[in-house]
Amino acid sequence: EKGSPTVVGLLVLGNIIILMSGLALFAETVWVTADQYRVYPLLGVSGKDDVFAGAWIAIFTGFSFFVVASFGIGAVLCHSRGMLLTYLLLMLIVYVFECASSITSYTHRDYVVSNPALITKQMLTYYNAPTSQGQELTRFWDRVMIEQQCCGTSGPLDWVNFTSAFREATPEVVFPWPPLCCRRDANFNPLNEDGCRLGHQDYLFTKGCFEHIGHAIDSYTWGISWFGFAILMWTLPVMLLAMYYYTIL
Repeated sequence: EKGSPTVVGLLVLGNIIILMSGLALFAETVWVTADQYRVYPLLGVSGKDDVFAGAWIAIFTGFSFFVVASFGIGAVLCHSRGMLLTYLLLMLIVYVFECASSITSYTHRDYVVSNPALITKQMLTYYNAPTSQGQELTRFWDRVMIEQQCCGTSGPLDWVNFTSAFREATPEVVFPWPPLCCRRDANFNPLNEDGCRLGHQDYLFTKGCFEHIGHAIDSYTWGISWFGFAILMWTLPVMLLAMYYYTIL
């Protein structure tokens, strides 16, 4: 029937979930663009910072889902074919943009997270290099190694097994890895600098930093891509139901 209460109720409920999910997506992607893990320099050097481009698109789509879904509830309750058609067109546009956001973020994340050799190469090329990118990446790696108590991508031997900008400036006999790989006391002084230089496990961070980096990028991607994809999967049947309702009005 025209204005079937069952269809109307389902459309109102569906759009309430969409608008609430849109607000959640908006908040999530604002958090991503704030870069709480501060991995943007690493992604920027690799040319895969479109993870953040996807986040900026998702900020737009998250807010748009809220606005368009709210408009859709009004269109359904008013039983207006014109408003309902406008709702469907606007929702389709937002849907396409959200698809682009999810795909962009996930593909660029996959390139970085599945390729630790790329992260290692960047680290060896830029750490301690006398360039603006080198200074930025050096600060990034220093912070990560201190905060996460790790060294290199897969471990301290990264600095020994491969040539690097750090090795050009610091011979292996002086220090085989950056001094910030050394364990420190509460006053930030090395526990035993000679022991660290010799590679003693009690005085040297032996785990690599790649796990933390991958976790940070995965956290961003989950918010942008997987949560966005879940919203798309819910929005599609709501749009189909709205199309059906449009035909019976």
